[in-house]
Amino acid sequence: MQRPAVVVLGLVGLLVAAAVVLQTGLWVEVLGTGEYEEGTVTVREGSDAATPAATQPSTDASTPGTTVAVREKNAGEPLGTVEVRIAQTFDQRYVGLSNTESLGPNEGMLFVHDEAGQYTYVMRNMSFPLDIIFIDANGTITTIHHAPLPPEGTSESGLTGYAGRGKYVLEVNRGWTNRTGVAVGDRVELPPEAT
Repeated sequence: MQRPAVVVLGLVGLLVAAAVVLQTGLWVEVLGTGEYEEGTVTVREGSDAATPAATQPSTDASTPGTTVAVREKNAGEPLGTVEVRIAQTFDQRYVGLSNTESLGPNEGMLFVHDEAGQYTYVMRNMSFPLDIIFIDANGTITTIHHAPLPPEGTSESGLTGYAGRGKYVLEVNRGWTNRTGVAVGDRVELPPEAT
């Protein structure tokens, strides 16, 4: 084989290998996700929120340190509390809860995006179902999805996408929003670490 052909084949092989590493997320295993921030988040019953999107129907690690407290607007008593980690970097958001075996009844993760927008989350390499809660930049819950586990053997391209608008996303055990009464239009007070 001539030298230029060998060089071209070598470059093509390198590009294919890089594409596989990027597509499968193997780069996260090599580089890691870094440390998670901690803080306190409070969810309050919302009545003065802007017109929110409808609740979406069901379509059937390290120690967390952030507290999410759900409170009634008038009484101020917590309806529920969740200890969460804050995922602020792209790597942390990509991995999410994928490397987590299970969550306790009051554990979760808060995802922080650089700006408000339309985002889609998937249940990549998950061991348990989730409630996926989208929160706008003003702290209003805009969408809640009740996401089941994907069928065994589902490819990356076959995963169901759970879309919503917001700057923040809170993931908790599936059914947490039903149990606590958290709903679209409720207000979320975010910790300084997440803003």
